[in-house]
Amino acid sequence: MKKIRVMIVDDSALIRQVLAAIVNAQSDMVVVGTAAHPGLARDLLRTVEADVMTLDIEMPLMNGIDFLRRLMAARPMPVVMVSTLTAKGSDMTLQALELGAVDFIRKPTLGVADGLQAYAEDICAKLRTAASARMPRCSPSAAKTAAGAESGASATRAPLSVGPCHDRVILIGSSTGGTEAVRELLRQMPADAPPMLISQHMPENFTRSFAQRLDNITHFSVCEAEDGQIARPGQVFIAPGHSHLMLHRRGGSYVTRLSKADPVNRHRPSVDVLFHSGALVAGANGIGVILTGMGKDGAAGMLAMHRAGAMTFAQDEQSCVVFGMPREAIAAGGVEETVSLQSIPTRISERLRGRLQA
Repeated sequence: MKKIRVMIVDDSALIRQVLAAIVNAQSDMVVVGTAAHPGLARDLLRTVEADVMTLDIEMPLMNGIDFLRRLMAARPMPVVMVSTLTAKGSDMTLQALELGAVDFIRKPTLGVADGLQAYAEDICAKLRTAASARMPRCSPSAAKTAAGAESGASATRAPLSVGPCHDRVILIGSSTGGTEAVRELLRQMPADAPPMLISQHMPENFTRSFAQRLDNITHFSVCEAEDGQIARPGQVFIAPGHSHLMLHRRGGSYVTRLSKADPVNRHRPSVDVLFHSGALVAGANGIGVILTGMGKDGAAGMLAMHRAGAMTFAQDEQSCVVFGMPREAIAAGGVEETVSLQSIPTRISERLRGRLQA
């Protein structure tokens, strides 16, 4: 069996030692090199083949963000960022995901045996997922050029519109690769879209930064969800990293509800929790969208939405970083349409306008 070849880049000798011990203890992984800073990592990449890299953010000589930018331009490869759970760390981690990092994980907490065992399981799962992730075929700079050309072309087309959609609501679930997928989806969604509730697998302290970044770059009002907010068109609610997000009804309005109930499918927030609430509360007026991610979270909930009469969409394999969650939702029978990420806004608009005209 071919082992996953891992490179570890971190300025802490102790962290490098801990991560190497975790990786080398796996039957399907091996550490092929460690580096204390990006300059050494660059040199090491000339002599060893690596399938995936762990990359610290704050390092001497060159930080992880600058190194990642250069790496993705010259030699795109799967990278898992190793981040601190701070406001600064979360903002820089989100920047790293925009540059092409597949996923991120917190720094390990040393001295707690049970905590380190759970951490080992988590980081190894992320490394396996990252090693099999679909990487972009061009550098970020080339991708931005292509995106600019697409933006210029789209400027000549009529903007998308869904028209009056009373009592509609869009529920979105995603995981690995989802921060960028959600960002692209919102940038293309029509400005008159129904309210959107999003469950993205992300830890506490990261979801607020994620919501703020989306609020700054899209035409929607985006916030980290709080309990009891009225959901109106033009608004987007991101599930906080500490709670499940659910859809409820108060009078004639949809409202947000938060719950600190146990994780579902090992996740809180869970996509299944959000989708099940949508099936119960919105029924046929709901629209479910499942995006890139590893695992099966959201499959059962999307099936419930489909059975309740909702429109349901899955991102296709070609546009996913990781096709796991969409694949499971399709296999469960809850997906009406499987389309590219870029086509989802258009299909939602067409379906909604078609029903209005019918």
